[in-house]
Amino acid sequence: MFILYIFIEGRTYACVGKFYGFFLRMYKLALSTTVIDQTSEMKRILTFGASSSLKSINKRLAHHVATLVPDGEVHLIDLNDFEMPIYSIDREADGIPAAALRFKKHIDESDGIIISFAEHNGTYTAAFKNILDWISRIERKVWAEKPMLIMATSPGGNGAATVLEAAAVGLPYLGAHVVGKMSVPNFGEVFGDQGIKDEQMNEKFTALAAQLSKAPQEN
Repeated sequence: MFILYIFIEGRTYACVGKFYGFFLRMYKLALSTTVIDQTSEMKRILTFGASSSLKSINKRLAHHVATLVPDGEVHLIDLNDFEMPIYSIDREADGIPAAALRFKKHIDESDGIIISFAEHNGTYTAAFKNILDWISRIERKVWAEKPMLIMATSPGGNGAATVLEAAAVGLPYLGAHVVGKMSVPNFGEVFGDQGIKDEQMNEKFTALAAQLSKAPQEN
């Protein structure tokens, strides 16, 4: 008779006879499961507006919220620094552009990500979608299971809510661990030339930033 003794968290488990193989497989599966580190600090925050506008209000929003993450190191990037040919299978045959590799490196080196989306015709901007198409050819789980806040804003009352919902549904399929989202309508009523002017909204931003700082990270 075979007896398997396994020690798990200070306890001893014995498995006898025909259940030996099953128990062993389950134990190996448990060992291979991804470990979630709930004590890691949210240090490097990759931050950008998903727009190529030089005066992007979404870039301003993402940056402001990133500064509210406790002890966070804000790493703000601009999509204009990652211009590439429009993705196609034919262009991919010539290799992945260096700009796509740089963008993916920013993701991999971050502890958390904050994106604020501009809405063009109800969906992503062409600039963001092209970057996403290229980096998804490097690795299918583009966002590497990093904790992520997604936001969207616009000058009008819709607050780019349509593209925000599209992102909330679509990004997790590409490895995004979305821990919070917010649509911000009427940007000009929330932000002025000197920064935030709606303190009630700023309290909501602070709470959103706290969600990111408390999110567990995968090792």
